[in-house]
Amino acid sequence: MTRTVTLALVDPAGVPLGALPPVEVTVPWWPEVWEFTSERRQVLRLLHAERPAQPGGHVTYLAETDERPAGLRPYDMDLTPHPNRAPYAEVGGPAASMAWARIMLPGTLRFFQYRTWNLSAVWRVEDPAGHPVAWLKQVPSFFRHEPDAIRLVDAVVPGLVPPLLTGGPQGRMLLAHVPGEDRYGAGAEVCAEIAAAFHPVQAYFAENLDELAVIPDGRFDYERVAASYYDRLDGLRKLIDGLPERLAAVAECGVPDTLVHGDLHPGNVRTDRAGRLTILDWGDCTVGHPAFDIIRLTGGLADPGPLLRAWADRWTSTVPGCDPLRAVDLLRPVAALRGAAVYQAFLDNIEPSEWPYHRQDVPDSLAASLS
Repeated sequence: MTRTVTLALVDPAGVPLGALPPVEVTVPWWPEVWEFTSERRQVLRLLHAERPAQPGGHVTYLAETDERPAGLRPYDMDLTPHPNRAPYAEVGGPAASMAWARIMLPGTLRFFQYRTWNLSAVWRVEDPAGHPVAWLKQVPSFFRHEPDAIRLVDAVVPGLVPPLLTGGPQGRMLLAHVPGEDRYGAGAEVCAEIAAAFHPVQAYFAENLDELAVIPDGRFDYERVAASYYDRLDGLRKLIDGLPERLAAVAECGVPDTLVHGDLHPGNVRTDRAGRLTILDWGDCTVGHPAFDIIRLTGGLADPGPLLRAWADRWTSTVPGCDPLRAVDLLRPVAALRGAAVYQAFLDNIEPSEWPYHRQDVPDSLAASLS
């Protein structure tokens, strides 16, 4: 699957220039912009998507450039300000972030815009020889706790997170380059390594919950998210009505709340040839039940049983007498409800042109809670 991309261009003063002819790119995922950006051409945000959800299709982005490319076509672009727009999605936003990074990092550097969407903007920072030295990442206000989460985890298990070089204003941070590869699609062996590596962090914060004051509370208003779908999803109202009893049963299992990564899957983990494992992308983290992470981590495995039992054994050693596997069984539908609530929170806090990134995820997650 590929993607067709149209770039509507503005100059650094925000004056519309027109649109480039559509081009086909190899990566179908909409946030990935590295195939058609440069230091002088930065994507700001999504303007229009032909499809209701990614991947693929024809998508149009607003991009800023100081160039005057040939072949521009007239394009009626909506440049109306929006209160939910991230700073890096504004005209001048990428330039300001790169300027900040140049002050923080010594030497001559090149910046390559790698990804941008309503959840983050990411630039690969290289030295003149093309060697990666750091990543510049900027997140919206609702993920502003991410640098704090990285610091907290690194203090417990050094090296488990990418080294935070510095944090800055407007959600900016500089992360040291971590060699290796992201493990999208990795199987049970890698997932088992992830679970084992993360347990000491969760065990520590289960006993030191007060240190997580800067991390969002993971309790969501599921009824608010689900209510408008009651007439479309049979059984959803019954599930919501039964949540108090279900969550009381979870509490009786005795597994304590702790730091929850929130999106713990192999694609958010990098490994290198030396076997070093680094857990990335902490914007979704909350204080909550650790079962949510193991449910997410094992969701794509054909046989999750061995990994779940190993996870449960670690927790019964940490908290004797608890019943982790029963907690997992009780929380499986809640994990899907949690996903719907997270996606709804994104929709509540981003501008409408970028809703296609997440809009379909809400009903899909609600339906998954009933399966």
